[in-house]
Amino acid sequence: MAGALTSLAGSSEVFLGSAVTYALSAKTALLGVSQTILDGPGAVSSECSSAMAKGSRRVFGSDVAVSVTGIAGPGGAEPGKPVGTVWFGVASKAGTRTCVRHFLGDRTSVREAAVGVALSLALAACEELG
Repeated sequence: MAGALTSLAGSSEVFLGSAVTYALSAKTALLGVSQTILDGPGAVSSECSSAMAKGSRRVFGSDVAVSVTGIAGPGGAEPGKPVGTVWFGVASKAGTRTCVRHFLGDRTSVREAAVGVALSLALAACEELG
């Protein structure tokens, strides 16, 4: 998502930064995701995506933050969480919400589809704020 945003000239006027918290320890240390969430519903969950978005908004002091956490494959599937499961979180002063999508295809396809959804969610949240 950060790559897609920063490929546009002038993006530095509105894009503050991003955190790639791939490891569980990074989700906790950088974004404040609780161990209770990671041990319970897990990293690929509504709760985690919500905590990640809130943490990102806090870290960057942004008006809007979007988080993405999922299983792009080819491995990593868990019971109830097949490859292609991706949770998104959006945090703003209007509140925090999450949604899940299930994408088909290989790792690259899942990642590209997730970027598209994340960008759409970010745009909608920005428009909502005016």
